Amino acid sequence: MIEKARSFIECMYGMSVPAFFITNRKLFIMPEEIQDTQKIFHDEVARIKTLSEAELLKVKYLGRTGVVSELMKVIPKLPVDKRASYGKQINALKDEISKILADHINRLSLEKKSSYKKEVFDVTLPGKLPCIGKKHPLTQTIADIKDVFARLGFEVVFGPEVESEYYNFDALNIPSDHPSRTDFDTFYIKEDVLLRSQTSTVQIRIMEKQKPPIRIIAPGIVYRPDTVDARHSFMFHQVEGLLVDEGVSFADLKGTLYQFIKSYFGENVQMRFRPSFFPFTEPSAEVDISCSLCSGKGCSVCSYSGWVEILGAGMVDPNVFEAVHYDAEKYTGFAFGMGVERVTMLKYGIDDIRLFYENDMRFLSQF
Repeated sequence: MIEKARSFIECMYGMSVPAFFITNRKLFIMPEEIQDTQKIFHDEVARIKTLSEAELLKVKYLGRTGVVSELMKVIPKLPVDKRASYGKQINALKDEISKILADHINRLSLEKKSSYKKEVFDVTLPGKLPCIGKKHPLTQTIADIKDVFARLGFEVVFGPEVESEYYNFDALNIPSDHPSRTDFDTFYIKEDVLLRSQTSTVQIRIMEKQKPPIRIIAPGIVYRPDTVDARHSFMFHQVEGLLVDEGVSFADLKGTLYQFIKSYFGENVQMRFRPSFFPFTEPSAEVDISCSLCSGKGCSVCSYSGWVEILGAGMVDPNVFEAVHYDAEKYTGFAFGMGVERVTMLKYGIDDIRLFYENDMRFLSQF
């Protein structure tokens, strides 16, 4: 029984077994135990070299479950006439340990602070700049497009992304049997409500609210159920433009787009018009620019033709004016639309539209 008690005491307090005296199933702390604890503490203090070591030693001896605390727990088990005497000895030990550790911690703290002052700091070195965020390349492109057309007198307007069939198709002279009105080409929410497939819907809403002259661009997000690949996405950005007034001609359309392309892509870029068809414009054209990657010589991006399509445009169809109650005999106008992703890809030589949406900082930080 005594041997078991000795083993327990040695494991619990880390003291030598002879420091305890066990008799009649009562545990007595002998003065030698306090002396042994004092000696062990002084040996450990002498080996302290860092502030962290001093803090750990403080926890070991003065912590809630430290050596001194464990010694205190034994006092209630002592004979009544022994408790006061041994309690005073343990308190004296605690005070001694506290003072010695406080002196060491204070000294080591001062030494650590003084070591900072000895560090050489070259004030002539450039500072470390914080990481400052930048605009997404698509946001930058939209801002650049808005800036060009603002100088040409165009106003920026916006519209809802959830639309009715009337604004997305009917008012734009798109017949009921047109392929774009099927579920394969449009995201329908319910029978006559859908996610807009073009920002041309904003043009109708503006013309319903005000009479000519009108000169607007409408940037925004559009949705089409395309299979995602290097050239297509189910969501992308468009900028539509509209100008309506008396005496507007196709020459005005060509001159406006010429100014935009030269301002955005540079003076060396060439432009051409190709006849096309859009339900809401007549006549209609697709606008190409000379490939910026090969300077029109031919490469894989332009299919070795030297030209890449950038946008569609044309004169506003009289049926569209009829839908918004404009006098087609008095007013004429032109409209155009471009994909922001496509414009950005052409300007910077990007070959995969998915890079815009993957949030890869290695790609985005280049812009």
